[in-house]
Amino acid sequence: MSDFDLNQIRRLDGGLLLVFRELLRTRRASVAAERLGLSPSAISHALSRLRDLFGDPLFVRRPHGFEPTRRALELGPKVEALVDLAAETMGRPDGFDPATSRRTFNLGAPEFVTALIGAELINRFRRVAPGVAFTVTHVAEDDAFKALRQGEIDCAIGRFGAARPGFTTAPLYSDPYCIVARQGHPRAGEGIDFRGWRDIGHVFAGSASETAADKTDGVEVLRFATVPHWLTVLMLVASSDAIATVPRRLAERHAGKLGLQVLDPPFEPKVIAVSVMRRAGVEDAGVDWFLEQVRQAVA
Repeated sequence: MSDFDLNQIRRLDGGLLLVFRELLRTRRASVAAERLGLSPSAISHALSRLRDLFGDPLFVRRPHGFEPTRRALELGPKVEALVDLAAETMGRPDGFDPATSRRTFNLGAPEFVTALIGAELINRFRRVAPGVAFTVTHVAEDDAFKALRQGEIDCAIGRFGAARPGFTTAPLYSDPYCIVARQGHPRAGEGIDFRGWRDIGHVFAGSASETAADKTDGVEVLRFATVPHWLTVLMLVASSDAIATVPRRLAERHAGKLGLQVLDPPFEPKVIAVSVMRRAGVEDAGVDWFLEQVRQAVA
């Protein structure tokens, strides 16, 4: 192999091949950017590098989109073969066997999700996958996208906004808010009316991922404390005469252990929508299995 060939190979990376393939398939930079989770400027920069690398315009802009040159059409099958070979080389040919795997899954999730599903995941793993473990990183929405893109986490759970290119999201569960008070609370009785909810005194969760219950629609409520996480809220309510407005699934999961009453709010409750997110176009039988365990743990 000549020095020229080696230098050309050093300048070529998998990302450029993917951009070339998507431009050849779609003939539109905007569609290629969406499919690859890149910005239009990143597509433009990659195309400039491809043109310099192959010494050819490769794609000519027309009113209907990009028109490939003859050189691009000749390169198309070879690039497809290279991408397929790379995927086959880096794939997991033996699939995923939970009974024998020693894999650790990396999950991005807020604390209230971990408190809801963590124990059940451990119990399920002990039964069917004794060598498998998981780690949880508490990440905000933007950090979750970055961690997924960089491969630092396998999937993320949380309350995500609008979908972003390069990622897929799917609903995991929804959860209406409820009121919690300690057993024997002097003002809880059979329930709490609106005046009691307003005046008894609240503990709020103040983490960026756990503040939806802070939104009281302009109603002035008595605030005793604000702490980082809902699980801490539950523990403080269990040992005081404060109350809190929290997700019902989380409250019911821990009410028995903490000695809490779970009460209906005296108004139409907000509903929390929790989704699971992963990178698009990445096949991983292990992550598929892990997410199924997560779904079972929520049930």
